Amino acid sequence: MPRALGAAALLSISFWLAGSAPVLAAEVKVLTTGAFKQMVLTLVPDFERQSGHKVVVDNDTAGAVKKRIEGGEVFDVAVITPGAIDALAAEGKIAAGSRVDLARVGVGVMVRDGAAKPDVATLDAFKEVLLKAKSVAYIDPASGGSSGIYLDKLFERLGVAQEVRAKAKLKKGGYVADLLLNGQAELGLHQISEIVPVKGVTLVGPLPKEIQNYTTYSAGVSAASDKKDIGQALIKAFTSPAAAAVLKEKGMEPAS
Repeated sequence: MPRALGAAALLSISFWLAGSAPVLAAEVKVLTTGAFKQMVLTLVPDFERQSGHKVVVDNDTAGAVKKRIEGGEVFDVAVITPGAIDALAAEGKIAAGSRVDLARVGVGVMVRDGAAKPDVATLDAFKEVLLKAKSVAYIDPASGGSSGIYLDKLFERLGVAQEVRAKAKLKKGGYVADLLLNGQAELGLHQISEIVPVKGVTLVGPLPKEIQNYTTYSAGVSAASDKKDIGQALIKAFTSPAAAAVLKEKGMEPAS
């Protein structure tokens, strides 16, 4: 997306928020998955300027965020998967009725900048790329990352699990791209929104359509928060029409 369009999108959010900012400033804590982190970081500064509130952002894998909340961590807004939001609402951790579906993202394939781009357009081509790669990096399924859990099962379905696991380089959180940048891995698989922002790697393309997996991300307000109105206003900023343009720039799309 052109830089001018990004600026226009944020300006639109500014007008949307103008005139509704509370008088008293507060600090709002957001726990988010890594896949949605770039969206949060892009939209939060404008929200802060217009509302006068301070937003503190912390990220982890979807599974880890859920465990932290279940363990009693204090927060105001959580961005994780719909199932996790619903489970936490059932446990009384997320305010009932506060869930809002924000966006979805698919899994992509990456290589280091300058490396030859493999053909991943078809299922057969993708399998061949997996088998030929000297090393394959993805999120450690045990860490609770959505893409890692899906990919581990996918390799079994494709009949390449033994070969891929033997040369796998697993990341327990953060950017899988780091393992390509430091030379540990030749090929990387991660959610597209966690490939696009990293300098030094190239998005080759999404997984073939027949095996693509979209992860939806949803937001919810903490049941224990004393800033529920502010949290709901922040979530509304994440779903504003202007935010849709930012979603595309970050490799995501509106939740269907």
